[in-house]
Amino acid sequence: MKQIRIILGDIILDAELNDGPTAKKVWEALPIVAPFSTWGDEIYFSIPVESELESDAQEVVESGDLGYWPSGNAFCIFFGPTPISSAGEIRPASAVNMIGRVTGNAVTLKEKMSEAVIRVERG
Repeated sequence: MKQIRIILGDIILDAELNDGPTAKKVWEALPIVAPFSTWGDEIYFSIPVESELESDAQEVVESGDLGYWPSGNAFCIFFGPTPISSAGEIRPASAVNMIGRVTGNAVTLKEKMSEAVIRVERG
């Protein structure tokens, strides 16, 4: 696992990237500073990484999961329901490659969703 840091305003979250092929591409692209969008309790932003949908991509994720959305070349941080989630689940717009997990409390990102940019860097 590779350590990364997610910075949003004055919130700094530690996270880990897994050893999958997409996560390795993300690691190579760091640091990334980007404007971001939200979709329910998900933050996502385009990154300079291209990767196909992996065989173990997931359509339901957990709070704190980090995903890569091939349809939008986007890094996704999940911390609660999205507009298409059913009760008790977190559902991305479509399947995502799982690239890692926040080791802290990802829900704190809700406090800073009005910030202009997010930064992801090697930890």
